Amino acid sequence: MYFSFENSSYLFLLFIIPFIIFFHFYNIKNVRGKAIRFANFESIARVKGIDLYSKNLIILSLNVLIVLSLIFALAGLTIHQEMKSSSFSYVITIDSSQSMGAKDLVPDRLSAAKESAKEFIDLLPIGTNVGVTSFSGNTKIEQKLTNDKGALKNAIDNIKLTDIGGTDIFEAYTTSSLLLQKEQNKAIIILSDGQINVGNIDDVINSAVIDETVIHTIGIGTVEGGNTSFGLSKLDEDSLKSLAYSTKGRYFNVASKDKMKESFKEIIPLTDKVVAINLSFYLIILTTILFIAWLIMNEVSKVSI
Repeated sequence: MYFSFENSSYLFLLFIIPFIIFFHFYNIKNVRGKAIRFANFESIARVKGIDLYSKNLIILSLNVLIVLSLIFALAGLTIHQEMKSSSFSYVITIDSSQSMGAKDLVPDRLSAAKESAKEFIDLLPIGTNVGVTSFSGNTKIEQKLTNDKGALKNAIDNIKLTDIGGTDIFEAYTTSSLLLQKEQNKAIIILSDGQINVGNIDDVINSAVIDETVIHTIGIGTVEGGNTSFGLSKLDEDSLKSLAYSTKGRYFNVASKDKMKESFKEIIPLTDKVVAINLSFYLIILTTILFIAWLIMNEVSKVSI
């Protein structure tokens, strides 16, 4: 296990700490000197049983810890530790074409796709790199590879139906594979109703085989279909199954909610590897807690005196 910093330039702020300590004791000396001139401050303190130095040291410690925590958060303190994680890196690509507005799934296909994608992210072990794209007539990168599950879920939530015509599966694959080009084990998860009318599935399969990229597909919709602004749209399972099985992937149907969780686990092979975990978020929470403690200690000191 070892530590690193993503933005080490912020560490120069550590030079603030000696000044905080100096001014803290300088301030105590001045205040204490004035108190002794105008009142028998030490006698009052003994009568009340107040350990003034002890209280001031606690406040000083809180000041230093708050600054340290904030600086390390800004610097992106990261812990590197060997643990069980996925041996694959993934890109989740979600169909955002108009047919995904069909309501044969509640409340609609796109919402069901986004919910399934977030369930998959929840199951991933810490440290798994994932990217997010959306596609229709063209493809948009929603989130580059990251192991930040919060950022991934936000990216998925922000996907909207697009007015751009068509469903170009080849561009969706090409853009997603670019995000994975530096990764060792690569997998793309396509969530779609299979209504592909731009791009050739065979071209996608050939490219995936050459790139050694596994494609898993999730069918979003029902075989009976649902109404859209342009008419009835049915789930095309054949296209999605062909993409998956020809690249050694798996096909799932979102309608089988009870089975999907177990199925997802099967496509997350685990291995021992060094995982990098950014601690900035946790340090911000720690800073907030320490600041609240600092406020309480200051109020207690005022009441005691």
